[in-house]
Amino acid sequence: MKITRILSFVLLIVIAASCGSKKKVVTRKKEEISIDNRGEENRQTPAEVVDDVKEEIPAKTYHYKIEDYIREFAPIAQEEMSLYKIPASITLAQGILESGAGNGDLTRRANNHFGIKCHDWNGQKVYHDDDRRGECFRKYKHARYSYRDHSLFLSGRGRYAFLFDLDADDYKGWAKGLREAGYATDRRYPDKLIDLIERYELYKYDSEITRRPAPAYVEKSRESSGTHVVQKGDTLYSISRKYNTPVEEIKKMNGLNGNTISIGQILSVK
Repeated sequence: MKITRILSFVLLIVIAASCGSKKKVVTRKKEEISIDNRGEENRQTPAEVVDDVKEEIPAKTYHYKIEDYIREFAPIAQEEMSLYKIPASITLAQGILESGAGNGDLTRRANNHFGIKCHDWNGQKVYHDDDRRGECFRKYKHARYSYRDHSLFLSGRGRYAFLFDLDADDYKGWAKGLREAGYATDRRYPDKLIDLIERYELYKYDSEITRRPAPAYVEKSRESSGTHVVQKGDTLYSISRKYNTPVEEIKKMNGLNGNTISIGQILSVK
């Protein structure tokens, strides 16, 4: 009888010990799972935080690119004005327009800010699609040389001679005269130059050279100027409705092959 009781007691101890060890294993597994879950929910490294901040910073718009361009090249344009009597405002406006504020393909590849073609050029060359495919353009080691060549180009050709009879700060006369002399085929070219000059007050750089007061800036409505500066949220369709001008007509006037437009881009609308 005693032996039976002893065996039963031992059996109970073994069972109890066995159950206790299983509970510990289960508890340990639960703790490991719990820790892993918290790790997944809270995983956020410093690098990921930085990336989130970067995404919130807006990309540079065309407007800011123009301001950067002006800061970099205004001194060069003023130097050219002192030497060749071409308004710095005109040179800057042409540079902005012709080079896409320094971001055009030809400008990046060749430091060519004014789209000057090879003609009688003996220097380096690049080939770029313009009026025709694979046209020859001048390539410069530095943008400064492009500005100097622009001055030589205008001052050395007879068809532009009448422009040098204008006042050195007559940017409107220069803008219209360049179109008349055949510098550009775009009939809205003078308006685009004038709009850039007045929007960014480029005439101030002329005034610093001539020592004459800058002309008072008169705010012009987009409708009266015949140009529209693309704002955030604009589409060709919304612009066409605003000015009662068909989308295809706007594309034709501005030489657009597709529907892509950029913030700060100047479009002819009339």
